[in-house]
Amino acid sequence: MNTAPLNPDDIKAVYLTEEDLVVASSILYQAYHDDPLFMEIFKAEDDEYESRLRGAIREELNTFWRARQPMIGIFEGQRLLAVACVLRPDAGFGPGRFWHWRLKMLLTAGLFGTRQMVEKEQKVKDNVPARHYHLLSFIGVHPDHQHRGLGHLLMGAVDTLVREDPQSQGVAVLVTLPKCLSFFEHGQYHHLSELQVGRIRGQLMFRDRSEKS
Repeated sequence: MNTAPLNPDDIKAVYLTEEDLVVASSILYQAYHDDPLFMEIFKAEDDEYESRLRGAIREELNTFWRARQPMIGIFEGQRLLAVACVLRPDAGFGPGRFWHWRLKMLLTAGLFGTRQMVEKEQKVKDNVPARHYHLLSFIGVHPDHQHRGLGHLLMGAVDTLVREDPQSQGVAVLVTLPKCLSFFEHGQYHHLSELQVGRIRGQLMFRDRSEKS
């Protein structure tokens, strides 16, 4: 594991290009491999769990790219080390997902898993009190480069994205991995409610754009 301090001259936060999606998918696969919600949706006890999860994350990133939703990467030199994927307030997530996404997700996750993913997004939408807000869908740091402050750099980039949108009231996230709660609490995300998707419970959190870092 690389725990060397970051050199600001070597670090940049930029929007990902299509060429970055393969590496971004690998980083997010490792970040969400043990997430209880994804283990439930893609049936972790199944021999095909890992291929299903890989396929689902890959399709999510391709959908983000086609829909021109922001995907932010933290690079050290030319190497991508951390990723955050955010839905804009006008993205129209929920049951109205793009038909091609739902078709491909059916093939990857099956009917039950696809329903759970759509249910998750609808429950988030129903429980966030703001009308216009960003949704943090994915965030992950390469496992060999954790504890170097890259996650906090990503959060700062997301905050900038929110502030640059005059309509956005803040950013929401559904946290289903308990060890990540303190990370978001430290980033001034506040608990809204506990949501249940299938057998899994998660904490819906929100950072108001008026919060100062």
